[in-house]
Amino acid sequence: MADGQFENIEACVFDVYGTLLDFNSAVTRCRDEIGDKADQLSDLWRRKQLEYTWLRSLMGDHADFWQVTGEALDHSLAALSIETPSLRERLMSLYRGLDPYEEVSETLQTIKSAGIKTAVLSNGEPAMLEEGLAAAGIRDLLDEIYSIESVGIFKPHPSVYDLATKSLDVSPEQIAFQSANGWDIAGAASYGFSTVWVNRSGLAEEQLPAGPAATIPSLTTLPQLIGI
Repeated sequence: MADGQFENIEACVFDVYGTLLDFNSAVTRCRDEIGDKADQLSDLWRRKQLEYTWLRSLMGDHADFWQVTGEALDHSLAALSIETPSLRERLMSLYRGLDPYEEVSETLQTIKSAGIKTAVLSNGEPAMLEEGLAAAGIRDLLDEIYSIESVGIFKPHPSVYDLATKSLDVSPEQIAFQSANGWDIAGAASYGFSTVWVNRSGLAEEQLPAGPAATIPSLTTLPQLIGI
């Protein structure tokens, strides 16, 4: 970087859940129904969703992200003794239409207008990504959608990040990769991407072999960071 900016960026590639789309918004819309366990449910559901992706990758027993998301929700509802019969179906349906973070649309528009390619690289399976990004009103702002289903293993396996490099036909350092997940940033940085951690919650940096080249609180300042 020079003067706090990345150089020679050819593409901006984004994680989806937690970075472009707010995974808490499904539970938020059901807060009145769930009651005082809403925050616990949202946190546990997300944690188990990620844990199950890592465990399945280690076990060599792949299932797509939609199945994993449902299994994580089933565990979380049982663990918190939430027994409302219709709630599971409603939450899963809402997960296919999560709210975008407020700055996402404008940021993507700015990047595209500057002639830089935009893409997502996600654990999500293709149908849920297409539906979710369309529902958020940002599908047309993305040139490409890359799903781990193409390689059959979840992030942070290097073969996932390789999807973007090969398809976009650029070197890893020419890709600015944005994620709100520190572990994802570690994997992407280890692979060689120019990594931007979108640290929305002010979390401590992960103690892993590789980390973010830059940290920002939201995507608002990304265009400036990549020299737009």
